[in-house]
Amino acid sequence: MPFRSPVLERLLLCLIVGSAASAGEERPNFLFILADDQAPETLSCYGNTVCQTPHLDRLAAEGMVFDDAHHMGSWSGAVCTPSRTMIMTGRTVWRIPGAKGPGLKHPEGFRKDVASRSLPATFNGAGYDTYRTCKNGNSFKEANKLFAESDTASKRDGTPEGGSEWHGDRVVEYLIDREERGDEDPFLIYFGFSHPHDPRHATPELAEKYGANNKGVGEEPNPKAPPLQINYLPAHPFPHGHPGLRDEERVQGVMKRRDVATIRNEVGREYACIENIDIQVGRVLERLEATGELDNTYIFYTADHGIAVGRHGLLGKQSLYEHSVRVPLVMAGPGIPAGVRSDADCYLHDIYPTLCGLIGLPLPDSVEGRSLLPILRGERDSIRDSVFYAYGKVQRGVRCGRWKLIQYHVKGTRTVQLFDVKDDPFEINNLAGDPGRKDRVRKMTELLREWMRHADDICDPDDPGWCGAPPEG
Repeated sequence: MPFRSPVLERLLLCLIVGSAASAGEERPNFLFILADDQAPETLSCYGNTVCQTPHLDRLAAEGMVFDDAHHMGSWSGAVCTPSRTMIMTGRTVWRIPGAKGPGLKHPEGFRKDVASRSLPATFNGAGYDTYRTCKNGNSFKEANKLFAESDTASKRDGTPEGGSEWHGDRVVEYLIDREERGDEDPFLIYFGFSHPHDPRHATPELAEKYGANNKGVGEEPNPKAPPLQINYLPAHPFPHGHPGLRDEERVQGVMKRRDVATIRNEVGREYACIENIDIQVGRVLERLEATGELDNTYIFYTADHGIAVGRHGLLGKQSLYEHSVRVPLVMAGPGIPAGVRSDADCYLHDIYPTLCGLIGLPLPDSVEGRSLLPILRGERDSIRDSVFYAYGKVQRGVRCGRWKLIQYHVKGTRTVQLFDVKDDPFEINNLAGDPGRKDRVRKMTELLREWMRHADDICDPDDPGWCGAPPEG
């Protein structure tokens, strides 16, 4: 992808979208890359100085980076299930197949009906060849089955056949097969990885590079292991609502330990797995370049959600801190401005309408996401004023500009956090108890209630107890 000026990029994007919607010219391809459990701050394009990802750095330099992309939340500890379903359907968290909670009822045939209007169904109908490789399970299976070709397996070992290289091989082989049979149809490739989700078994050479041991460590960290995150804590400061969760207490190599050596080792394993993902992305980009298809391919890189791995004393993704609700989102391709960043608040379920918008495909009326095309074209700086997050019955959050509010309702006790995420992006200083912020807490609380009503939340925003007993404080 050669360098173009931002002005020329915007002009080309408008021309490409207009012609794709009105003429039978060559249509662009799509490569949608999805990591499993990856916080943005693990990538150098989001400020990381240790984890090396040169191929993803290239995409960021030749495309647009979104600094405030999020997923909307989950009704269970398996956060990836609603997140991936929102990607596939463009729908919000309480309106997707599988959503669970008080008062939620869906008509017979709901899952099948939503699948018929899902991402692969729409692109199949538009004449695209659709292919998917990804981990097994924890997704919207009825939609997954609609990809014309698919190779699925959970691959989290540190070997070529048992790790990320397996997913890379499948995409490379698919592209080679297309070339050999002279297939000229445009494609949508869903390139999903099983890492850096645990168990984070790193390849031997990358484990050595990041000072990581796949079996765990003793009391002293390897000097080569990455440093602790800025917001590392040995324990979460108050009950968060999910004790005993697998992600918090039964992760291989960590379990209940939160000591410095264990967390630094796990971060090293995480970085090793992420660099291996980057290597596979590079192989696929090289193959696209060799076949002459790279310049006509839109590439999206993201993750289903973030994850803690030691931040705030947590290990998993079942929280509403930025490291868990925020996701990396990089877009590159024909007409997308190079080297541009956006701070527009957006969601994973905005990707579906964006993909369709790039080629002028009409959206199913079931899609709730908002296209990011106005951002890509430079026509607007934002598409929404605030974002909302939910986790189960116990956590709700809202962010508006620099302010973010999180409420916890755990066993009859309410805990409130207020963060200034502009001055405190790592959410270290809780301002909720500051008398000077009382009015801000009140306004953010009302915004949270408005979002809950709008989103058809399973909890009643007008009930002091939400989904349980009234809180004590």
